[in-house]
Amino acid sequence: MSKGAIAAIIVVIIAAILTFSAASRRGWYLTLRDGDTKEVYARYKVSEGDEFSIGFIHSVNKSPLTDVYQIKDHKIYVIRTIYYGFGAGVQTEIEDGQTLEYGENGEMIVSGFDREMTHLSYIVGTVSDHILTIHDEEISLRDTCGRNSTVEFTCEFQPF
Repeated sequence: MSKGAIAAIIVVIIAAILTFSAASRRGWYLTLRDGDTKEVYARYKVSEGDEFSIGFIHSVNKSPLTDVYQIKDHKIYVIRTIYYGFGAGVQTEIEDGQTLEYGENGEMIVSGFDREMTHLSYIVGTVSDHILTIHDEEISLRDTCGRNSTVEFTCEFQPF
């Protein structure tokens, strides 16, 4: 085989690898941005029906709280909230269509929200961290975004 034929085969192989690599990264992502500068902190690939949560210690009643979201139609919907204690700043009444259940460890699980979050943001704690859980991975928002930063969450298509 000539050197030219070998070079052509190598070019075709490299092009195929690059095309496959780009195609595998293409898709929908949960994107975390700085609320002020819009700088991207992180992206996590998501699919229809994927869930993610944000857990933190409530600043007023000092007990853990977890908000659970789901990707539906490439948008973010809140689907349930998990409380570990009543107090100021947490839901005290169940609305139409919602249910309250108790978990194995006494947590209160309010579900049935199914509400699109057109603007979802959190201010990362200075005393306690906010933890993003996605695809069974726990991610510190304090480490990823910084203390006291406003983090906006969106579901975005990335063509790369």
